[in-house]
Amino acid sequence: MTAAFPYLSLIMLAPALGLLIILFLPHDSKRAVRWVSLISAAVSLLATLYVWQAYDRMAGGLQFVERTLWVKSLGIYYYLGVDGINLPLVLLTSIVLFTGVWTMWDLKHRVKEFFALMLLMVVGVYGVFLALDLFFLFVFYDVSLFPMYPLIAIWGSTRKEYGALKLTLYLLAGSALILPGILYIYFKSGLFTFDLVMLAKAGLAPDVQYLGFFLFLFGFGVLAGLWPFHTWSPVGHVAAPTAVSMIHAGVLMKLGAYGVLRVGMYLCPQGLIDWAPLFAILATVGIVYGAFVGLAQTDLKYVIGYSSVSHMGLVSLGLATMTLGGVSGAVFQMFAHGIMTALLFSSVGHVYDSTHTKMIPELGGMAKVQPRASFFFILAALAGIGVPCLASFWAELLVFINGFKVYPVLGTLALSGLVVSALFMLRVVQKTFYGPKNEKYAGCVDIRSSMIWPRAILAGTILLFGLLPRLMLDTITVGVAPLVELFK
Repeated sequence: MTAAFPYLSLIMLAPALGLLIILFLPHDSKRAVRWVSLISAAVSLLATLYVWQAYDRMAGGLQFVERTLWVKSLGIYYYLGVDGINLPLVLLTSIVLFTGVWTMWDLKHRVKEFFALMLLMVVGVYGVFLALDLFFLFVFYDVSLFPMYPLIAIWGSTRKEYGALKLTLYLLAGSALILPGILYIYFKSGLFTFDLVMLAKAGLAPDVQYLGFFLFLFGFGVLAGLWPFHTWSPVGHVAAPTAVSMIHAGVLMKLGAYGVLRVGMYLCPQGLIDWAPLFAILATVGIVYGAFVGLAQTDLKYVIGYSSVSHMGLVSLGLATMTLGGVSGAVFQMFAHGIMTALLFSSVGHVYDSTHTKMIPELGGMAKVQPRASFFFILAALAGIGVPCLASFWAELLVFINGFKVYPVLGTLALSGLVVSALFMLRVVQKTFYGPKNEKYAGCVDIRSSMIWPRAILAGTILLFGLLPRLMLDTITVGVAPLVELFK
């Protein structure tokens, strides 16, 4: 369905317009920079909510399509569209961006540069999720990655230069596989176009799909935190400032999984069938490894970082099942994990800003000192361990059911990882927020009333889709069903 109004361009370009306005504002206009950033994020969120409710789930398929020839000689189109696969991820991005900007309202250091880079990064994120042309998808992919280095190196903490450099090198290494993969498909298809929809109909030869999927799996898999290429992720989590951690773990890692799904699985279904056993093994190792290493951590951000590695392993396992339930659960997990992790990092960010420590042994009894921050962290932690009536429960349930059906041994191992993950999350809650109070932090202030709202939006989203999962699953299933047919 072609769009009568370019809503998708509005979603993507609102932050770009905000960025341009910020560039012309004086450096000392910190309040104006904050408001421009928040308003541009709000425009994207409102446009996304409109597209979400207007999407015709009965018709399914690509809707709100915008397609304009860009470079005729190379077959490049400005081509945007949404379906049941990327629409939840666009919604995720809009929610995390809006709440992330609001969360960083009190930033004092180089405010103009921070919000400008943050908006630039999100333009790239939207572009990846919305683009249906491989050329633009790759360009937006790199746009989303480059701002991470200065955002972490300048505003981060805890070995920030090391974390920023390691993250950048790993993700650029992934890009070095993605670009050859795109060009390989471009030439081997014989169509000489970057149009994803046209390429999917080209009927690529099995050997082309075999190599193509390999390049996309490990190229995008680096950003998805696929084991053993995950080591940049916890380091980056720890070093990044709060809002960047929220987008990094909440959204950026989803770009990798989405790339495997939208590009690798969509263009190379036979390639997925060939590589699925290895894909599932790596995913399961990531689930178990992330859980056990997280159990040994004493830094709150490292705990969340390794928890993210484990949860993204669940996404990969769901994709590797090649079933309607498993792939739907993987997409749902991307959304649920993104919201949950954003809430965790926003809560930890407040604790760190007020106590100047993230070390679990130094904290204790924080629920008595900061009950609001404690509530939001505990709710997100419960979502992370799959408590019923919270969004992650339904996603994990679908992945585990289908994982057991397709890979019984790996499904059992993955479930053991979930049990360990629940153990270390409950341990963190007990040691950080309960027990004896550390008098050193007895005077620390709690989240003030105006800063409750961004956390409340994230918490409300977790509860909404936990209590009413069909609101999400009905959309996802419509998009996943045609894809799964390719694997039969």
